[in-house]
Amino acid sequence: DPSLALALAKLLKEAGLPDGVFNVVQGDKESVDVLLTDPRVQAVSFVGSTPIAEYMYLTASAHGKRCQALGGAKNHCILMPDADMDMATNAIMGAAYGAAGERCMALSVVVAVGDKTADELCVRLEKKIASLRVGPGLNQTPENEMGPLISA
Repeated sequence: DPSLALALAKLLKEAGLPDGVFNVVQGDKESVDVLLTDPRVQAVSFVGSTPIAEYMYLTASAHGKRCQALGGAKNHCILMPDADMDMATNAIMGAAYGAAGERCMALSVVVAVGDKTADELCVRLEKKIASLRVGPGLNQTPENEMGPLISA
């Protein structure tokens, strides 16, 4: 989901950053290869699968570029005691279970600051997780939220 990167690009432009300094590019391998090999591009950043991150790092560095390539990323959430617990619980559920948790950006760790925060979060998450509808993805009423998964 490029929405955060696109929002950052918009803010940087509004702040006066010159065109071409920060760009959000979406595309296929051909587009990526141009960025990785073109001498006008000095640095690239990537988050995604480990094989693609390795390819990007090796190709970019072979062309003298700085490269941040995060493969198989593990995303973390820090939940502070003053957080809006309803909003946090819903955001954590979406980040951890969206796309059945099978995306590279799936949330896998939550650090709740303080015992009270952790206890409240566990109670809330337990209820939401128990209510997830798991099953076939077609013609279901109510609609299932997660399809069949492989456990091993």
